[in-house]
Amino acid sequence: MKFLLTGATGFIGSHVAETLRRQGHELGQPADIGIHLAWYVEPGQYLESPLNDQCRDDSLTLIKSTPCRRWVVAGTCFEQFPTSRYARCKDELRRGLEQLDIELAWTRIFYLYGPREHPRRFVPSVINALLDGRPARLTAGDEVRDFLHVRDVAEALCAVALSNLTGIINIGSGQPVTVRELASEIAGIIGRPELLQFGAYQTTVSDPPVVVADVTRLRSVWQPQITLRAGLQQTVAWWRQQRTPTPPAH
Repeated sequence: MKFLLTGATGFIGSHVAETLRRQGHELGQPADIGIHLAWYVEPGQYLESPLNDQCRDDSLTLIKSTPCRRWVVAGTCFEQFPTSRYARCKDELRRGLEQLDIELAWTRIFYLYGPREHPRRFVPSVINALLDGRPARLTAGDEVRDFLHVRDVAEALCAVALSNLTGIINIGSGQPVTVRELASEIAGIIGRPELLQFGAYQTTVSDPPVVVADVTRLRSVWQPQITLRAGLQQTVAWWRQQRTPTPPAH
């Protein structure tokens, strides 16, 4: 099968590209199936950036002009609480695509972590603080979230792409975990639980207390392979490896 993949060098896209190639598929154009992941997602900037409007418009133009019979497009769990410009533009793109004569699988991606994530995101920021011996300043940690390893996210997206599923499909673990539990698991792996400073920040009022995916539709085509502990162990090991100098060639 030939796939058109946008955002192939990004956090999720690089893992999707690896998964597709491992499964024996070809990346290129024209394609049988399109997977659209490209969007502006710079931490601390993307939620209210006007670049979201450009991403929405460019995405619609791209999909209209590309002869793929089926599209898998990355949405976000934030669409359920569309208070940000990012969430609104994602939702507007979905509504626009639903008016086209295409086979559309709209994947709402929940929280994720793993190798190659931006260091300012939550999981790598905690990992790197603890590896540095610095305090990790956190909220009280009562927020309930749904975290899935990026390799599982990639596998799920590819499974959806190769299925007959259309409409909205949530991409998540379906398993609730509090921020406190997640950070404590990381600290236990690294061996520095005393560096966790819960309550250093107030929870943002606009943050919903519970965000967990209903994965009923996803489970019809895919099951997660990586447990939270195993995924965090692998992610900590990856960040440790980034700190190891490459030995000089002889």
